[in-house]
Amino acid sequence: MSRAVEETNRRMLRARDAMDRAYAQPLDIPALARIAHVSEGHFIRTFRATFGETPHRYLQRRRVERSMFLLRETDRPVTDICFAVGFTSLGTFSRTFRDIVGQSPSVYRRTAASVPVPTCFTRSWMRPVSFG
Repeated sequence: MSRAVEETNRRMLRARDAMDRAYAQPLDIPALARIAHVSEGHFIRTFRATFGETPHRYLQRRRVERSMFLLRETDRPVTDICFAVGFTSLGTFSRTFRDIVGQSPSVYRRTAASVPVPTCFTRSWMRPVSFG
């Protein structure tokens, strides 16, 4: 692997790490591109080439992963969870959740059960996969 590719990967990882840390905050492409020290267009193309999905889709999936945990482990209302993970619209949250998980947040809450296994296994098994 060339030095340039390594540096590009490091920059994309820096931006992805920022998304992981601040997933509930409003994040936009210009801010993430600044973290990676590249232009907005280059950031989107390179992020997709590096991680296999756009930055927007990665952030949505990250937020849905967190909401899945909150739905399983808490009694908080779906609306509170929606806003806690960074969505600004309950409709967008519900549609995105259904697209990624395959069922609505309410149905997921009713059917999901806490699994007493190591966290690493749970994360692997419960990781949402896009259906579309």
